[in-house]
Amino acid sequence: MCSEDCRPLGFLLGLPFAILSFFLSLIGVVVWIIATLLICICPCCICVAVIVSFALELIKAPLHVMRWFTKQIPC
Repeated sequence: MCSEDCRPLGFLLGLPFAILSFFLSLIGVVVWIIATLLICICPCCICVAVIVSFALELIKAPLHVMRWFTKQIPC
C-alpha cells in the first residue's frame, strides 16, 4: 500500500537522534570554520584538511541518521 519513500514510523523514531546529531553538526560548523581559517593562514598544514573533512561529515550527520532510520523500518 505504501511507496518506497513513505516511512513515517522510521522518521518518527529517528527524529530525536536527528535532533541530537543536529547539535553535533553545529559543532562541526564551528570546527569547519576554524579549520578553514587555519588552512588559509598556513596552507602547509595537511592535518587540518583531515579535520575539515571530519567537520563536513559532522555537518551531514542529521541527513545520514534520518536516512538510516527510514531504511531500517519497513513500510
